[in-house]
Amino acid sequence: MASSLAGLVLLSWLANWLTKNILVRAVSKAFNATPFAQNSLQQDFGIIARLSNVVPALVLAAGVGYIRDVPEPLVEVVRNVSNGFIVLTIAMALSNVLTMVNTLYERRPNSRTKPIKGYIQLLKIIIYTVAFVLIVAMLINRSPLILLSGMGAMMAVMLLIFQDTILSVVASIQIASNDVIRVGDWVEMPQLNADGDVIDIALHTVKIQNWDRTITTIPTRRFMTDPFKNWRGMQQSGGRRIKRSLMIDQQSVHFISAEERSRLNRFRLLQEYLPEKEQEIKAWNESLKEQGQEPVNTRRITNLGSFRAYVERYLRSHQHVHQHMTLIVRQLAPTPDGLPLEIYCFTNTTAWVAYEGIQSDIFDHLFAILPEFGLRMYQHPSGLDLRQIKVEGLMPANPQD
Repeated sequence: MASSLAGLVLLSWLANWLTKNILVRAVSKAFNATPFAQNSLQQDFGIIARLSNVVPALVLAAGVGYIRDVPEPLVEVVRNVSNGFIVLTIAMALSNVLTMVNTLYERRPNSRTKPIKGYIQLLKIIIYTVAFVLIVAMLINRSPLILLSGMGAMMAVMLLIFQDTILSVVASIQIASNDVIRVGDWVEMPQLNADGDVIDIALHTVKIQNWDRTITTIPTRRFMTDPFKNWRGMQQSGGRRIKRSLMIDQQSVHFISAEERSRLNRFRLLQEYLPEKEQEIKAWNESLKEQGQEPVNTRRITNLGSFRAYVERYLRSHQHVHQHMTLIVRQLAPTPDGLPLEIYCFTNTTAWVAYEGIQSDIFDHLFAILPEFGLRMYQHPSGLDLRQIKVEGLMPANPQD
């Protein structure tokens, strides 16, 4: 009997070797030669190789019954385990087929607006659930219907006892399948005071090491129910955004005079802008004919517009500003705290220290160059300002006067 069992195992191994090295390779080569595979499929999903694992299990399940003197319980166990393995293999092959379908669908132009990934994942869950029930039924040699009827009451109790565990398992599967977070991602979740790198992803918890070196432990399911920000996209893009405003004193905005125009000609970055702008304005004013004799009807160059053009050209020539990402210098709506002139651009590095240094250098220069255009930054009066006004006699000694 022992020699017969060893021969059966050897026969199943030989069947597996022949299937993988001859049949699978032949089928794969034949499939890869078809126009469908050449035009649509550039990766191997392992469907054929997965199904080939069924062959040795079939050999074991069919051959064990022909060996004499083998106890009936052992024959039953071998057959049940082999059948369970066949069901699992088919379920995994079907899962790979669904993955292939989703991959092909994502290559269509409308896949971004109408994704089917959620439906694919639901089908996979159904397939694995059915496979699990069938495998358990085969291993215990019972009908799947009887197993399902008994599992109903048991599942109700388990849902109450292991509620948190079940939610965590579902969340972990969703996080892994959707690639929501990874170890090393910079994650920000303000409602839980978490802002730092993910250092561990477990079944029940995710650990985040904050920038102050403290560690925040968050239930895994919160990453599927609560909003949070993952900075991985920024880190992978190669650029980090600068979005800050200069608050301009609106009373300092005016048309530039001839003297100011000649002074601005000294700026290398404005040597092309000023002549082009003057030609544009001159053509506009000439179209007004007689009405153009009145200065109130004409267009003129402003110090704020010139400064805005200077800032844009300064950023375009900056070696640490990403030139292939969005770069805008724009005015926002006036506020009681001044006129916001927003700088919106990206650095060509995502390193935190380097990013802060580049941002500070840019605004150091803009703050310092601003008076050259006759502009002033707006800020609320401080105690020193009020004392200077009082000294100059512009404010009465007694504020009640």
